[in-house]
Amino acid sequence: MSCPRMGYPQNANTAHIDQSKPLTACHGKVNDSTMVPGTELLSAHNLFRTTHLDEARSEVARVFCPHGLTTTNKDEKLNTVHNRVTLGDVTLNYLDYGAEVHITPGELNSFYLIQMPLAGSAEIRCGKQTILSDVNMASIPNPLEKLDMIWHDNNPQLLVYINRSTLEERLEDLIGRELHLPVRFDLGMDLTTPEAKSWRTLVDTLVSDVDRGGLTMHSGVRNQFQDLIISGLLLSQRHNYSESIGTRVEPAAPRSVRLAMQACEANPEEPLTVTDMARIAGVSIRSLQDGFKKYVGMSPTDYLRNVRLTRVREELISDRSLNSSISDIAFSWGFTHLGRFAKMYHERFGELPSETIRK
Repeated sequence: MSCPRMGYPQNANTAHIDQSKPLTACHGKVNDSTMVPGTELLSAHNLFRTTHLDEARSEVARVFCPHGLTTTNKDEKLNTVHNRVTLGDVTLNYLDYGAEVHITPGELNSFYLIQMPLAGSAEIRCGKQTILSDVNMASIPNPLEKLDMIWHDNNPQLLVYINRSTLEERLEDLIGRELHLPVRFDLGMDLTTPEAKSWRTLVDTLVSDVDRGGLTMHSGVRNQFQDLIISGLLLSQRHNYSESIGTRVEPAAPRSVRLAMQACEANPEEPLTVTDMARIAGVSIRSLQDGFKKYVGMSPTDYLRNVRLTRVREELISDRSLNSSISDIAFSWGFTHLGRFAKMYHERFGELPSETIRK
């Protein structure tokens, strides 16, 4: 069965459309290449399952925002699954409605939502732009423009929620100045480009690690993963500040570098990121990195790692090593991969941790 659909220009990601015309749902198969949904992601972190439309609307609104939700076929029943994992100001979500639905959130306002179909397709209208989103084309709606969507049947999606304020702060760190306009991404994210593929691989790796019960959920590394997701998105997807990233900045002054060094010395066991150091020093990340290279001869992360290695060595020599294993001591100072830790320790001190502890 076929029905009139919105037109999409050949080989184009976006199209201007007549705002007076509502989205038109089409029942039945969207195209012959529609994929059968695969494995349910994040299944150990289920938020809810329901066949009731009102419950699905209420539960999704609780973690995102109030919205309208209707099935395009009044006789069709939902089979909704929402799994969710929080990484600070970033959340990973698996959402499948189990039917074709019309979703009208209006403006998202406080967050960005990267929507990646795992199968099937969805029609996404945000402001005056419209795209057809599928496994090769994600969508990133502008949170200050009205959003109107149709998710077709067999269209489970992997959603990355990012707090808007956190993303804006991260961008200010990257460009070294305050933002004067809201961040506006291109609505369509072509997942076949090298940059977008790299970012998607990062997200997939985190999802797989969560499903395996890995280190992603550990507080010691969670903030670093959050930083990677946000920074990677800002570097891989075009937005209205893309041209400002990477422009020349002045190296941080010695005083700013010292502030960052003091933060590393004070609490090296904390999950301190370069973003955190730059904020403490009152400069951009690029400026701090250039300042460290000029005045310290290494990057901020190398400096922090050296501080941590020194603290580990001090403990291995102390009485604490009598009651704690090398792995416990290393982990307490932020080292989560013992093989890499041992290699770095040897490079810095000329001996293995096990040799130190025998002295």
